[in-house]
Amino acid sequence: MAVRTVLHQADMTRALTRIAHEILEAARGPESLVLLGIPTRGVELADRLGTLLTEFSGVEVPVGSLDVTMYRDDLDRQPTRGPAPTRIPDSGIDGRTVVLVDDVLYSGRTIRAALDALTDLGRPAAVRLAVLVDRGHRQLPIRPDFVGKNLPSAASERIYVRLAATDGVEEVGIESGSEGDE
Repeated sequence: MAVRTVLHQADMTRALTRIAHEILEAARGPESLVLLGIPTRGVELADRLGTLLTEFSGVEVPVGSLDVTMYRDDLDRQPTRGPAPTRIPDSGIDGRTVVLVDDVLYSGRTIRAALDALTDLGRPAAVRLAVLVDRGHRQLPIRPDFVGKNLPSAASERIYVRLAATDGVEEVGIESGSEGDE
């Protein structure tokens, strides 16, 4: 299988910086924002975006995580996964702009599950989606608001995101010849 790196650490940092600026601009400030990362790598990306938003605005932006495991519609086809913790900031999500953060957007099913999970937790004023990579191949009518990199790919290719805290290296790559990634 051929592996091709498409984003290196500097590229990822630039993409996250741009996304943070776009989030601030769209929200007209940080006061109503809450970031929720989708495990595993979405949580680390949300933490990084939260740090950048706080740095750029001078206002601390709350960050949490949203486990969607039990809301997925493909549990019978996926390997068994253990749920990760859901951490909602003390400020809650009611009446706030929630930015869901994930690493790769593919079919849209993970985001659909996240929207279902959110309805059990409260009623945000708005929900936005930030992804590091949008690879296309949507099965549901879901579109990201903030994208680090549009990366058209074949369904047979696998897009991987590796982050220092989780994987020990920072890169995004394409692996050809395997089944698609979620």
